[in-house]
Amino acid sequence: MDMKELRQKTGLKAEEVAVKLDIAVSTVRNWEQGRTLPKMRVDQFASLCKLYGCTIEELELSARRSIDKDGKDNKSTG
Repeated sequence: MDMKELRQKTGLKAEEVAVKLDIAVSTVRNWEQGRTLPKMRVDQFASLCKLYGCTIEELELSARRSIDKDGKDNKSTG
């Protein structure tokens, strides 16, 4: 499961996650598109895990899958 799928599983919109974490919605979208890894304060990581109902390990795995997916997409289009 990648970052977008993890969020969608909760029924939250990217905008809602951004508001709850006090970050820009573009940041959430960048994670989901595999452009960047989540880089936040510890309390924000804990909040994100709670929002998504996952462990930090599951969050990291999802982030890596998003990055791997982005790399494959770029290879097929470029």
